Amino acid sequence: MISGGVVLASLCWLFTFGVGWGNFWLKIAFSVLAVCGYALLWRRPAVRWSLVSVAGGMVSAAVLYGLFLAGSAAASIVIPAAASQVHSIYALGEGTDRLPIFLLLFFITGPGEEIFWRGFLQEAMMKRWGALPGFGAAAAVYAGVHIFSLNLMLILAALTAGAFWGALYAWRRDLLLVMVSHSLWSAVIFAVAPVT
Repeated sequence: MISGGVVLASLCWLFTFGVGWGNFWLKIAFSVLAVCGYALLWRRPAVRWSLVSVAGGMVSAAVLYGLFLAGSAAASIVIPAAASQVHSIYALGEGTDRLPIFLLLFFITGPGEEIFWRGFLQEAMMKRWGALPGFGAAAAVYAGVHIFSLNLMLILAALTAGAFWGALYAWRRDLLLVMVSHSLWSAVIFAVAPVT
């Protein structure tokens, strides 16, 4: 179950970043739907609807966005190639209007990733190995599949965001909170107010 999910996610992210043809945003949406479908075959995660969770997701998205603003400024000092690598991340979406990107990220990619990465994979890892090792393993795999981008800044971004959402999930065990956080953060940072 866990190993199958890791293998599938690796293949999907390899397809997303390694295949040169096709629209990047459609490829990532397809990949997320594939891993989300796999997750739902094994486990139907509990999503408890709550205004507190929605508000917490919005606040945590703003906090993570602030961390990325600060990190972008620091990275440009520490890593000489940071600016060009960040630009190449945004270049993946060139030629696509921002509205479709926003909608895909907010309604498909963000929720689907959280169903798979936190609601399925991290949950299974924490149950098998304990809360802290499970959290660490899930964050490492989340960052690891981004290695196919061959972009250090994207891998570090995935590690940071994955650890942030993973910690939130381990603390609250609230899937709606991380779904809102991921959906809002990714839609804003890629389609509304990029961090460059």
